[in-house]
Amino acid sequence: MNNILEIKNLYKNYQTIDEEVKVLDNINIKVNKGDFLGIVGPSGAGKSTLLSIISGLEKPSSGYIVKDDDITFAYMLQTDTLMPYLTILDNCLLGLKINKKYSKEKELEVIKLLTKYGLKDYINKYPSDLSGGQKQRASLIRALCLSPDILLLDEPFSALDYQNRLNISNDIKDILKKENKSMIIVTHDLSEAISLCSKVIVLSNKPSKIKSIYRIDLDQDKDPINNRMSDEFMKYYKMIWRDLNDK
Repeated sequence: MNNILEIKNLYKNYQTIDEEVKVLDNINIKVNKGDFLGIVGPSGAGKSTLLSIISGLEKPSSGYIVKDDDITFAYMLQTDTLMPYLTILDNCLLGLKINKKYSKEKELEVIKLLTKYGLKDYINKYPSDLSGGQKQRASLIRALCLSPDILLLDEPFSALDYQNRLNISNDIKDILKKENKSMIIVTHDLSEAISLCSKVIVLSNKPSKIKSIYRIDLDQDKDPINNRMSDEFMKYYKMIWRDLNDK
């Protein structure tokens, strides 16, 4: 696999009125093409901040994000962020139009994706007509329309019930594997990280360092639901849980 992104010696501090708050402390990560990378750690450990720096929305205090100029990102947040006044099709085309990449051929590709992933009957409907799971699926398709090399996911299923979380995580893994994309997901759900990802990074309490990196050796051709039922899954769960709780 080819290395497409490297985070080198990254630090992030915030200045408050009273003091400087250290958030990220010497973070070093490599992402290869096809990696599904999960980031877990305590609340407030800077996981979302790290994604924002990777995407370019924030700057590090020091350190580097090394990538080729043509490597692109799409960012999927906790909420679906669909525009309520646009149809589902127009929502999915919005990024293409903003980035001046729209064409009739691209629109047909978007319609194929919406059809393929169960949203054919909602193409001309509005977000208020969709369930939470359907909105997240539409948000994912909107992100993938731009053909990003790396999809960044920040707690993307947190607003969903458990059944929808499982179903959407299955959809995301299926779509990304078929589209040959890489993924970095921040999640508080350890089961989600293990069943979805090929590597899991454990962050410490703030200022956050990398405590450990686990290569997840589960059958990547299986869906996340089936992966949760394996003996190997429980082995990883126990190790990472112990690591998270080791002060």
